[in-house]
Amino acid sequence: MAKDHLRRLLSNASDESDEEGNLPRHVNKEESRKKYLVSKSFLKSCCYLLLLLTACILSFWAGTRVIPQESNADRLCAKHTTQWSPLIRDVPIHYSFKEFNGSFMNEDIYRKVGSPEVDKAWEDLGSDYRAGIISYKDGLASGLDPSFVQRNEKYGGGFIVNVEGMHHLHCLNLVRKALYFNYDRYKKLGEHAFVNDDFILRLHVTHCLDTVRQVLMCNVDTGVLGQVWVDPKQPTAFPDFRTKHVCKNYNDIRNWAEHLQAPPPEQIPNDYLARPKQGDVIEFTP
Repeated sequence: MAKDHLRRLLSNASDESDEEGNLPRHVNKEESRKKYLVSKSFLKSCCYLLLLLTACILSFWAGTRVIPQESNADRLCAKHTTQWSPLIRDVPIHYSFKEFNGSFMNEDIYRKVGSPEVDKAWEDLGSDYRAGIISYKDGLASGLDPSFVQRNEKYGGGFIVNVEGMHHLHCLNLVRKALYFNYDRYKKLGEHAFVNDDFILRLHVTHCLDTVRQVLMCNVDTGVLGQVWVDPKQPTAFPDFRTKHVCKNYNDIRNWAEHLQAPPPEQIPNDYLARPKQGDVIEFTP
C-alpha cells in the first residue's frame, strides 16, 4: 500500500513537473503567434500606405504633365497654323471655347451707327495701333526681306512692322465706316483714310474688303450653323448664329501689339528711318 501510494505521488509529481516544463513553450508559442499577427498587420498597413502614397505621387505627376502638354499643344498649333513672329515666342497662345454673339436683331456696340462711343469701342480693340519695331534678326525669321524699311541704327535699328491681326481689324473698321449709313459722317470728319479723295478712298476700302476676304478663306471655319424655330404663331426656320468657336487669347495678343508701337509721328525725329540702300526702292505701290 505504502509503495503504491508512493508510486502515485511520484507519478503525479512527474505529471505536474511535465506541465510546468511545457508551460513556457506554450506561452512562447502564443506570444510568437501574437507577434506574427501584429507584424503581419503592420506590414499590411505599410503596404496600403505605400500604395496610397504612390497613387498620390502618380496623380500629382500626371496633373503636372497634363497642363504643360495642353499648353504645348496650343503653342504647336499656333506655330503650325500661322507665320512665325516674335509674338509667337513672347506670348503664350491659348485656345478656349467662345460663344459668338450672332444675334440678328440685337445690335452690340460694334454694329451701331457711327458715333464717338462706337469709334472708341473699335479703337479699344486695337484697330488704330501704330507700327512698331522688331529686331533685325526677328524680322528675317518672320519672313521680312533686308530691303524692307528699317529704323536708323542710331535709334536701335530693327524693322518697322504692324501686327497683321490689328491690320485686319483696321480694315474691317474702315469697311464699317464706308457703309452707306456711316459714310457721310466719316467723310465730313475727314480723318484717317477719309482725308483722301474718293478714288484713293475707294482703293483703300476695296483693299481692306479683299484682305478680310482672304483672311476668312485662309482661316475657313469648318463649324456648322443649326436652325431654330421662331414665331409661335407661324413657326419659321431661322439660322442660329450663336455658335461656339475655339479662339485664341486675343487680349494678350492685342496687349503685345499695343506695347510694340513706336512713338507717335510728331515725336519721331526726321532721321528715325534708315535711308534705303541701292536696289531697295521699288517703282510702284504694291
